[in-house]
Amino acid sequence: LRGRVGRSNKKAFCYLIAPPLSTISPEARRRLRALEEFADLGSGFNIAMQDLDIRGAGNLLGAEQSGFIADIGFETYHRILNEAIQELKQEDFKELFKDDDKQAANAFMNIKFVNDCQVDTDLELLFPDDYIPGASERMLLYRELDNVENEEGLKEFEKMLSDRFGNLPGQSKELLEVVRLRWLAIGAGMERIVLKNNKMSCYFVSDQGSPFYQTAVFGKILQYLQNNQKSCRMKEGGNKLALTFEKISTVEQAHKLLLDLTI
Repeated sequence: LRGRVGRSNKKAFCYLIAPPLSTISPEARRRLRALEEFADLGSGFNIAMQDLDIRGAGNLLGAEQSGFIADIGFETYHRILNEAIQELKQEDFKELFKDDDKQAANAFMNIKFVNDCQVDTDLELLFPDDYIPGASERMLLYRELDNVENEEGLKEFEKMLSDRFGNLPGQSKELLEVVRLRWLAIGAGMERIVLKNNKMSCYFVSDQGSPFYQTAVFGKILQYLQNNQKSCRMKEGGNKLALTFEKISTVEQAHKLLLDLTI
């Protein structure tokens, strides 16, 4: 059947008889789940991507069929690779891609100045073992969460967790709040946030010649700084501009602060 199924407008059917789920490997369970989930005409590509994901993308991205990215998934690897390429274009090969910068300047109001924001914290943000017992299941859910792109998707993800595992513990609620924090930070031109020791430091776009520093968003941030000099301060170090806030001890507080900062 290989190479024949999926090349017509007719839907094919087959019966698969599997051993009890408790006796098969986690990878086999994921393959069965993929077949159940992608059952419509034209779903072959999605099944192929799931297979790449399960195998760690095989020889393309790893060693033989084991794969170096089995733990993070194909989509996450692709996003990380794209971020690395953009960073090289903007920093190490800026002259080579200067035409790209001109195009970006022409589309000034529509571009994102950072692709992602790294959040470093000493807070406990996770799915606890006693909430989601299986390590592979937790890893899969972390990857799904990382691929959520909007508020609607995040609410659906939270509802799915509640339906499957019960009410979310505090650490997991804060983990979901970090996703919202990252979205705001990306829109505010922040490449990194450090939330530790009851302080939050926000690091802006590394390229100090970036057009971000002429945007209305950065203007609002400077206005906020001017009006709240007792609770925050701006400093430059290592070619990076950082804005630090005192008395920020939770992700929820950090999220509310960025809302006030940018809206």
